[in-house]
Amino acid sequence: MILLTTDAGATWRRCTAPDAEDRDFRDVQAFDDRKALVLAIGEGEKSRIFKTTDGGETWSLRHINQDATGFLDAIAFWDRDHGLALGDPVGGRFVILATDDGGDTWNRVGLDMPEALPGEGAFAASGTCLAVQGGRFAWFGTGGGRIFHSEDRGRSWTVHATPIKGGASSGIFSLAFRDAEHGVAVGGDYKDAAAPGPFAAVTSDGGRTWSTPTGTGPAGYRSAVALLPGASMIAVGPAGADRSNDGGASWAKLGDAGFHAIAFAGRFGWAVGEDGRLARFGE
Repeated sequence: MILLTTDAGATWRRCTAPDAEDRDFRDVQAFDDRKALVLAIGEGEKSRIFKTTDGGETWSLRHINQDATGFLDAIAFWDRDHGLALGDPVGGRFVILATDDGGDTWNRVGLDMPEALPGEGAFAASGTCLAVQGGRFAWFGTGGGRIFHSEDRGRSWTVHATPIKGGASSGIFSLAFRDAEHGVAVGGDYKDAAAPGPFAAVTSDGGRTWSTPTGTGPAGYRSAVALLPGASMIAVGPAGADRSNDGGASWAKLGDAGFHAIAFAGRFGWAVGEDGRLARFGE
């Protein structure tokens, strides 16, 4: 389902999603209370991008994956017009789609990026394995424990190792960048939330090098991380949430309630989890 609130969460309206019973929605890019994009994931034509311009009353199909082996994972926008979509490898390379018209049309770019490792993919989990910053910078994390980086809106890419261990069910699940240089990645093993970490990595050089936090790390597998004003951030996963007030160097546990995704607008944010769980975070 897709829900919309325009009164800070006091009430929620269920939007009329297209063929909702057949869709697995994993990412929302909202520009205001009227215009938004949503990503439906799945193999082949199940991966689709929809757009609304009337607050979710109606939706138009803006992209459908035509490759039988393709699988879209996330979308992210620098501004109202320019954004990227990330998909698992097709022909040995990750799929990068770019839009310059607010998601109305999408074209594949980055065809010469470094090749994916055998079996390497991205995790659609929270829709935040792809991050953008500064009008042209982009990053995405993979199940190989690697992070790809672009400085030209996805046209070319480099790839870099992290301390987060990759595997069939483990790797990097979420990224967040405060500026073009400082960022954090979180992840772990979604099949074993208590498996040994590290569950987070930080960078201060735009993602070229990554290191394990010097203090206490997140308490387990985390599927999403989101930034607050200043140097604070919150990471969530099915086994709990953690907060860092020093740019990801150290973390303190917030609680055991599980969530799968989180996003902030200023000091306030929302987290969603299983069984319809929805929480509001605020200072």
